[in-house]
Amino acid sequence: MAETFPINVWINEERYQKLQQAGLAPMAQEMLAGLKVLRVPTTAEQRDEILKKYPMAKYDSAIRLFPYDVYPKLLRGNELFHRGAL
Repeated sequence: MAETFPINVWINEERYQKLQQAGLAPMAQEMLAGLKVLRVPTTAEQRDEILKKYPMAKYDSAIRLFPYDVYPKLLRGNELFHRGAL
């Protein structure tokens, strides 16, 4: 199986409610101070394309620090990857 590289999407209470409505809340992991994180897996090729498209994003153990308006797109059924938006 190919190695995956996660995108960490931090989930506040509003986003968590939307995940619950979509039946995806169990995918969110409890992190710190009540915040949750959703880890969206990517391949090395997808990771590289993301970092090219969003140069302000950072990668260490996960891709993080996206512009705020990118996160809702990631929460819509991972459409960035399935529909070729990247």
